[in-house]
Amino acid sequence: MQGHEQEHRRHALVAVPIGLIVVVTVVDILAPPEVHLGPFLVAAPAVTASFAGPRTTGCIGLLAVLAQAAVAVVRTSLTDLNHTFQIIALILISVFVTFFSHLRERHEKEMTQLRLVAQAAQEVVLRPLPARIGTLRVASVYLAAEEEAQIGGDLFAAARTARGTRLIIGDVRGKGMEAVGDAALVLGAFRAAAHRQDELPLLVSYLEGTVSSDLDDPESAGARQGRRPGHPGEAERPGLPERPAQTGEAFITAALLDIPDTAPVLHLVNCGHPPPLLLRDGRVTSLDVRVPAPPLGLTEFADPAALAPETFPFAAGDLVLLYTDGVIEARDASGAFYPLAERVSAFADEDPQALLRSLRRDLLAHTPHGRLGDDAAMVAIRRMPGK
Repeated sequence: MQGHEQEHRRHALVAVPIGLIVVVTVVDILAPPEVHLGPFLVAAPAVTASFAGPRTTGCIGLLAVLAQAAVAVVRTSLTDLNHTFQIIALILISVFVTFFSHLRERHEKEMTQLRLVAQAAQEVVLRPLPARIGTLRVASVYLAAEEEAQIGGDLFAAARTARGTRLIIGDVRGKGMEAVGDAALVLGAFRAAAHRQDELPLLVSYLEGTVSSDLDDPESAGARQGRRPGHPGEAERPGLPERPAQTGEAFITAALLDIPDTAPVLHLVNCGHPPPLLLRDGRVTSLDVRVPAPPLGLTEFADPAALAPETFPFAAGDLVLLYTDGVIEARDASGAFYPLAERVSAFADEDPQALLRSLRRDLLAHTPHGRLGDDAAMVAIRRMPGK
């Protein structure tokens, strides 16, 4: 439908250069002998090349050349030196802009193909979460900072177990294809092991082993050399510890939740990730663990107590919001961070899907020109009354 609208719009725009040719030709014929408006005809193919393909651009160029020849015949003759040079110049410029139009059209086709590939990659790597998982209603949103990108270094996933639902949200340090590869690695490991590991610490250890083995691969490690040490503004993140300095290695912050079907609680292991927010009766509570674990890629050095899950109340009607630091690090024109905890309380009564729509709209309105400086992901989870 959108492609048909664009094609319709382009056909309507062709009237502009045609009208320009008609006006310039008529005025040039009626003008005094010392006035020559023929050079203005070059604007017609030049304007056409900005929105139409090479075939249409070439036709408009040919029409402009014929119009210039008609002016020459009416006013003097085709062999008149002034008109001859105008016609030659118009032919050369028409050929040039037609070639330019061909390059632009080819680039647009390549970009369309890239968008289709990115969309397919998003559906494979970052699958949309189902709206209902067990006793939970779930919604998710992903906002990529890179223009034309569909996915980046942020990740989320959910998996059913025999006793409930497990979820992960994470953020790969860095950007670009390496970050996408790391995100795919963690997501694949989580989906493979989430339903097989009985306890969250075992799942974290499995993910750590997957990330660490990838870092031990010389090719993977070499590809990451030279990565920047972190996102801008990380040391200033409100309420979050500064990330440890790295030397060319990747790490992934992550929060893992285990939500049993039969108990009004959730179990949380936080590996250096922004703490989830619990919305209950219009109040917002940050689920801060007492001993946070290091990010994945570094948990082998962690105190075992840091990997022990902490338990928080999560009753029917409660909502938990998971998010990445691209949300809370979004700045307005004055440099102020996005006040997520304050803004989310205004939408606390909405269902997960509506909540994320409202937050997405509010977050983009907070940033200059609706552009984020980093990828951002959010997952909203509401526990429904049991059957």
